[in-house]
Amino acid sequence: MVDLFIWLFSFFILVALLIILVYQLICLADLEFDYINPYDSSSRINKVVLPEFILEGFLCFFYLLTGHWVMSLLCAPYLYYNVRL
Repeated sequence: MVDLFIWLFSFFILVALLIILVYQLICLADLEFDYINPYDSSSRINKVVLPEFILEGFLCFFYLLTGHWVMSLLCAPYLYYNVRL
């Protein structure tokens, strides 16, 4: 039963990450079609970059704590890329 709650929690974190990514893509599409200027687009995207990095790091750490080693290893390259940024 605990495993079910762990997977549900990680599912909702992944949904939140997908929502952040879709928001960034919408901002870039608005920029492409000249609905907003580049300064506004970059300020909107920069507001959600740090929460995205924090959520991804938390998710990888959460997988380590719960003993899901394979999922943690799958998250590691993306976490390494975010840390290098």
